[in-house]
Amino acid sequence: MPILTRIAAAACAPLLALSATSALAQPAAPLKNDVVTRVDAMYPWLDTIYKDLHAHPEIAFQEVRTAGKLAAEMRKLGFTVIEKVGKTGIVAVLKNGAGPTVLVRTDMDGLPMEEKTGLPYASRARATSEGRDSFVTHSCGHDIHMTSWLATARTLVELKGQWKGTLVFIGQPAEEIVSGAKAMLDDGLFKRFPKPDYAFALHSWPLAYGTIGYNDGPVSSNSDSLEITFKGRGGHGSAPDKTVDPIAIAARFVVDVQTVVSREKDPKEFGVVTIGSIQGGTVGNIIPDSVQVRGTIRSYSPQVRAKLLEGVRRVAEGSAAMAGAPKPEMLIGGGGQAIVNSTELVNKTEVVFKEAFGADKAHRMPAMTASEDFSLYANEGVPSMFFFTGVYDPKDVAAAEQAGGKPIAFNHSPFYAPVPEPSIKTSAQAMTLAVLNMLGK
Repeated sequence: MPILTRIAAAACAPLLALSATSALAQPAAPLKNDVVTRVDAMYPWLDTIYKDLHAHPEIAFQEVRTAGKLAAEMRKLGFTVIEKVGKTGIVAVLKNGAGPTVLVRTDMDGLPMEEKTGLPYASRARATSEGRDSFVTHSCGHDIHMTSWLATARTLVELKGQWKGTLVFIGQPAEEIVSGAKAMLDDGLFKRFPKPDYAFALHSWPLAYGTIGYNDGPVSSNSDSLEITFKGRGGHGSAPDKTVDPIAIAARFVVDVQTVVSREKDPKEFGVVTIGSIQGGTVGNIIPDSVQVRGTIRSYSPQVRAKLLEGVRRVAEGSAAMAGAPKPEMLIGGGGQAIVNSTELVNKTEVVFKEAFGADKAHRMPAMTASEDFSLYANEGVPSMFFFTGVYDPKDVAAAEQAGGKPIAFNHSPFYAPVPEPSIKTSAQAMTLAVLNMLGK
């Protein structure tokens, strides 16, 4: 089912009324107008920052230039900034009287892949990833996130008379390898700095710009890595009977492991096993003595996660046993956990989003099948909300929904190219309103 169709089908029923104790100080529409005016006025600054970040991405735990740029801008705004939290992360704190503490996270890392958008500010940056030289690009929108994060911080500073409390803005490294949140928490994020009462993060998504998607409960998947080395006995390709062929074992595994998804998992539950890398051998006439298979496992529920992990191990061992090969070496699991949004926080924020942007632009949407380590902050007992903002021209999105329409590039595509101005403005406006709603006098 097309993305927008699924979102519309899952749209929220009735609006929820704000309680008498709601934190929002004034009606959402007038407040949004003030926020819009301020974000519009600062956009030339934001455009320069965005294009610089886009052109100079850095991979996980190498975000030195990126973190330095964000830290410098936050200091100019009056935040107290600490760098190198969780290796390359930053924490910026601004206190404005007695009130709740709200955390706003942005991720900072790019991906080890080549950009093919043809944009005048396209990245040609390179880095070494896992011992290999690679291009680097922001093909998941983290440059949009960082720019709107700065815009939110600046807008909140300009509106200090409208709220009381403490802002904790964090620039998190290594989201793409689901490691940065843990690194920051292990480095004392909630011990060295004020522990938040609420936490927010957003993510760009291939929706029409101006659109905001959200839901309560799970909004992302569990993620686990899969790395298996199948061992055999190498030899000449003309005499396979003198060998134990690990390529054939790996091929059997790649095919058979899908039966765990199609025949063992409840078909109503989400679960995916994807093999993204097979490495083994050097030339066509030599059977190697080992083959390495890498992949990813995704799920929503703990029960499905456990079933998939057990099934992958069992099929790997069975594939090797069928060939009379040794047990494979396996490293399976250890990934991120699903983000579970706070129902109360989503309900309060939904009212503001719908009043400010309209029910046609602010929608409930199904959980994404990708994974995120923002979940670790919620797992520390912090009521959290992770939401999505659109990045594409509505006409292009509508055309893609039609039969035979031109597809739009998804996150992690080398052609992922958000339309900067409306994408950044909507993201900044939505995040500012969400924070103000919890901090308003």
